[in-house]
Amino acid sequence: MLFSALLALAATASATVLFVADYSGNITSLALTHSNGNYSLDAIHTNHGCAPNPAWLTIDPARGHLYCLNEGLTSPNGSLASFSINSDGSLKQITNRTTPNGPVSGVIYGEPAGQRAIALGHYGGSGVTSYLLRSDGNVTFNQQIFYNLTEPGADPDRQAAPHVHEVITDPTGQYILAPDLGADLVRVYCWDIETLKLKELDPLKVNAGTGPRHAAFWSPYSLTGSGDLYFYLVGELSATVTAYKVTYKSDNSGLSFTEIQHEKSTWLYNIPQRNAPAEIHVSPDNRFLVVSNRNDTTFTLPNAIGKSDSIATWQLDEKEGSMTFHQLWPAGGSYPRHFTTNAIGSLVAVGYQMSEAVAILSRDVQSGLIGEPVARIPIAGNVTAVVWYEERALGVLGA
Repeated sequence: MLFSALLALAATASATVLFVADYSGNITSLALTHSNGNYSLDAIHTNHGCAPNPAWLTIDPARGHLYCLNEGLTSPNGSLASFSINSDGSLKQITNRTTPNGPVSGVIYGEPAGQRAIALGHYGGSGVTSYLLRSDGNVTFNQQIFYNLTEPGADPDRQAAPHVHEVITDPTGQYILAPDLGADLVRVYCWDIETLKLKELDPLKVNAGTGPRHAAFWSPYSLTGSGDLYFYLVGELSATVTAYKVTYKSDNSGLSFTEIQHEKSTWLYNIPQRNAPAEIHVSPDNRFLVVSNRNDTTFTLPNAIGKSDSIATWQLDEKEGSMTFHQLWPAGGSYPRHFTTNAIGSLVAVGYQMSEAVAILSRDVQSGLIGEPVARIPIAGNVTAVVWYEERALGVLGA
């Protein structure tokens, strides 16, 4: 057995688990093994409990649970599935609840030591829902909020209806933000401490045709500090990254945003066709902003990969929150829809929707430069999410 072989390597090798979602219906557990300076990436388990169209993975490391969103591409509903993470990296399904159509992002909120919930952003369903999380991994419906448009937006093909594309929390955990690609808004919510129900506040309005997709917060003194706070927003339709300075309203009634910079997501590179930036993260060292670009085909790679889209890195200025272009690098495949970085920032896991693969790219922690791939594995379908599970390493799991 492959997993037994990996355990046999434990004395001389370290292995980390990653989970991958793809549109063919699978959640795949991968083992990234590092031995004698070399990496290997192997599929060790597959779970079909989030079929037919897994689109997003959220891990609750404190409880050892994984939540998966089924987008429901060809059905009127989606679903929210929960799993316990076993010591061998496999998943055991706990529940699977029907949701409104099109959930594509989820974030856990609430009291760390008390009641918590998961908020879902629904692209196809044009709304936001929330579900209460039980300590045993079961979920119960809490709330749903739906939206509509009186007329299409600047891009009628993509903005005929609201399309909530992500949900994230602010650094305090007090607010939830939801970029809405269809409405050209970033919706803002607070939540009730007793019921965990969401209350909508004043949104961030962006330029027509921006198509807000994903976003990230940053503070130069780390997100737990008390320094200035900034917000970086990916516009999928405009192929831009926009930086805002954020202030908290004195009456705890929301956030105020002041735009400070607006750039193309590929910087000065001339992209002839429509580029569609996707994911955005601040590096673990809190110095760089990283954005994946889809359909820019900036690079040509050997070894049968062919045309490659890109990943852009920006250095963040601690005095003003501005972005200085740092690097445009081959993503390693087509449509890097999702990427995440390991805890120390030395490796980037990239999921390619059209290439149907996952690759691990090296990254220099000091310079912030992304480098060559160290491992790669084909996946059965269009990859939608890839996340690290570093709480324990294979070979010592369950110890």
